[in-house]
Amino acid sequence: MIKALKRLVAPSGLCHAVKIRRGETMQRIVPNVWCQGNADDAGSFYAAILPDASAEVVASYPTENIPDFQRELAGKTLVVDVSVSGYRIRLINAGSEYRPTPALSFIVNMDPLLFDGGEEEARARIARMWGAFLDGGEERMPLGEYPHSKLYGWVEDRFGVNWQLMLTDPAGEPRPLIIPQFLFTGPAPQAQAAIDFYTALLPDSALGMFIAGPEETGGVLFAEFTLAGQWFSAMDAGAGHDFSFTPGLSLEVDCTEQEQIDALWDALSTVPEAEQCGWLVDQFGVSWQIVPENMGSLMQHPGAYQRMLSMKKIIIADL
Repeated sequence: MIKALKRLVAPSGLCHAVKIRRGETMQRIVPNVWCQGNADDAGSFYAAILPDASAEVVASYPTENIPDFQRELAGKTLVVDVSVSGYRIRLINAGSEYRPTPALSFIVNMDPLLFDGGEEEARARIARMWGAFLDGGEERMPLGEYPHSKLYGWVEDRFGVNWQLMLTDPAGEPRPLIIPQFLFTGPAPQAQAAIDFYTALLPDSALGMFIAGPEETGGVLFAEFTLAGQWFSAMDAGAGHDFSFTPGLSLEVDCTEQEQIDALWDALSTVPEAEQCGWLVDQFGVSWQIVPENMGSLMQHPGAYQRMLSMKKIIIADL
């Protein structure tokens, strides 16, 4: 599966700091994983498996005036925040409607320079993570040596989240521990158009490494770029895959004011029937949540949760 990587020659819910080895920046974009009633279990699992990780319940469902379809979740966990060396991944405790797919995955860059034991320790940590993720999960690319890494593997864990574990070259450019990756499937390449669109839309964004695909197929073999100061990756996988983007893994953008919410909503939303509670789907099929950065405190207002459920775009003044 995901044949393009083998040719690589270089490296919801409701609705922040990401550590990079060359400084810190606020994490405005937070990946959200849709969990099927098991966010607490997933949070504990990731806190035990990922490097320098912890999990914290940051929101619960109301106990009263909750819609019938959420009745069984009343009073239970709504949001679990997982911190991986300062990088936040948010788990949304919900129903069985959605599940993550390989279209959005997490690259875990294990740099030998981060560990006292160097490459030996980095390899051992990758092996431990691999074994844990594979328990109840699915191997997508075997753990082994590839042209782009001396040790690499792609695995889907028991919760449906996809991880690319990579031993990075300590002589190369330093990379964050966690980098989300877009994988565009379908007959026509989309990665380049998506990168151009996203980097033009969000401030503090830029294209970094870019490797074009073979001339006969076109598209992007591998690209790295920043959005709002955060690292992302993208590639075209071509046709022949039975998955695409879903709300199972969405990207939450925290906004400081209503004007930012309005601008991003107008630019991104292209599927009217998908608009609800700050959620939208863009022209490439990617799900986003455009929310106020103080959403947690706004939800403490009496009746705010119920008012939020009736909204499409979030209107801060009405919460």
